Amino acid sequence: MRRLDSRRLAHALLYLAPSILIFITFVFYPLVKTFWLSLHQADMMGVPKTFVGGQQYVALFAVDKFGRNILLTLLFAVYTVIPGMIIGLYLAYIANWRLKGIAFFRTVFASPLVIAVASASMIWMMLYNPSAGVLNYLLSLAGVPPARWLVDPNLALFSLAIVAVWRSLGFNTIILLSGLKSIPDSLYESGRIDGAGAWHLFRDITLPLLSPTLFFVFVVSMINAMQVFGEINILTLGGPVGATNVMVYSIYREAFFNFNYGLASAQAIVLFLIIFALTLLQFWLLERKVFYR
Repeated sequence: MRRLDSRRLAHALLYLAPSILIFITFVFYPLVKTFWLSLHQADMMGVPKTFVGGQQYVALFAVDKFGRNILLTLLFAVYTVIPGMIIGLYLAYIANWRLKGIAFFRTVFASPLVIAVASASMIWMMLYNPSAGVLNYLLSLAGVPPARWLVDPNLALFSLAIVAVWRSLGFNTIILLSGLKSIPDSLYESGRIDGAGAWHLFRDITLPLLSPTLFFVFVVSMINAMQVFGEINILTLGGPVGATNVMVYSIYREAFFNFNYGLASAQAIVLFLIIFALTLLQFWLLERKVFYR
């Protein structure tokens, strides 16, 4: 039996070898390398030169700006994750209707998924244009003064969150629609026979059976929100006055503008630990409420 188990393990490792190699090359090795670099002062080429231990981590938390960057990142996640899920669920619910031509609308709902972040950012840059943008034109029709979407420190992060929510709709809608498709119609028919209305069907059948999909979308959306970069790099460059300087953009600036690779690596490790802790917290708090059939 031991010989048979060894053969099975060898066969399994043989099939898993390509995936394991990819993970080692693109995940585990960079993670270890980043941690090692965070313990050193590096030269302009990113080569570790002087071992400094945890001094760079101490230096990070001694600066108020880094704490503010963490709060901005968490605030951005609050602005994007739940609204993106609610709107995605609403669109998925509509796309699940059995109507003639609904396939066209499913394609429209999922279209943000295939738009590159650069293209999406340019589209929204035109919409946010203070003088010729459509959004300010609509505000003027309603008698509201034009908004300084990307240059007002109190509005810039929220404006970027709108872009991120729009970009996430395609992914959220497709995943949630697949979850809705997996719910048997017989359960809804039984509920209607028992006199349940639309709200009760949604609350007592749809939400419990969709909870694994919702949990997956929530975890993935949170991770993506904590790593936002493209929209900020194109639309605001971390401004105005640091109002959108989230952690990933701060890491980028520290590494490729200040050439302080050790400090940037320390920020990256802190970001990894925050995402890891939030993910564990989500599993601890939410997974027990997930209904696995």
